[in-house]
Amino acid sequence: MKLIIHGGFFSESSTNQETKKAKQDALANIVTLGYDYLKNHTALETVVYTVGLLEDNDLFNAGIGSQIQSDGKVRLSAAVMDGKTAKFSGVINVEDVKNPIEIAQHLLTYDDRVLSGDGAQNFARNNGFDYFNPITEQRQSEYEVKLNQKNNIGTVGCVALDTAGNLAAATSTGGKGFEIPCRVSDSATVAGNYANEFAGISCTGVGEDIVSGALAAKIVTRVTDGFSLKDASDKSFAELKAFDGFAGVIGIAANGDIYHVDSHPYMVWASFDVNLQVFS
Repeated sequence: MKLIIHGGFFSESSTNQETKKAKQDALANIVTLGYDYLKNHTALETVVYTVGLLEDNDLFNAGIGSQIQSDGKVRLSAAVMDGKTAKFSGVINVEDVKNPIEIAQHLLTYDDRVLSGDGAQNFARNNGFDYFNPITEQRQSEYEVKLNQKNNIGTVGCVALDTAGNLAAATSTGGKGFEIPCRVSDSATVAGNYANEFAGISCTGVGEDIVSGALAAKIVTRVTDGFSLKDASDKSFAELKAFDGFAGVIGIAANGDIYHVDSHPYMVWASFDVNLQVFS
């Protein structure tokens, strides 16, 4: 039984050490809650629950406190993949919802499992997900002075291995801030979130780089083909160097291996196996 989460990248600026500590503390608390939940729930249920906790914490760029796009709106993307069934579902650029990861989970039972924009929002409303404004006062202030990108880069994510040996991965993002409206990130694609019976991966960083590297799906495919999780991740990251790709991943393999790697330092993450670990 294993669990690992990430909270995106963190600015190296020494002026942000108080925020960095707050994120580390939040990750420690959330991964502990997630691990306790995993004891009596499936990997799929746990990654959705745990990413929901991350979405509800305004320290992270997902759900509440997400980055604001250049037209002043927040558009959220999230995806979940169940390694047991090999089903992937997600929402892209959905507005006015609280927990996009829960909407993504709901879509797992439908034939059309990835929805975007108005279609995603209409689906949410028709399935009991009420209106919610995710813009905080801080994000609005940052937007007005164009400071979004300086303080928070990336997404949130979770990978879990449950007691039955099943894997699942979930990822959620509020975007990169000031992007062209309706820009699509990696988080609701198989480049940013992927799992099967062999491994699960959640990514963070620059979405365009992650998509260019087909990162999550590539790592999982290599593990499926016999690579260790570490070797699959390291080889895939070496291939990002050709275009100076900016990314970080967390992952768990079916044999229980846990691994994280980033192309640039200061990704914040935490894991729970027998013991709690929090790093950045």
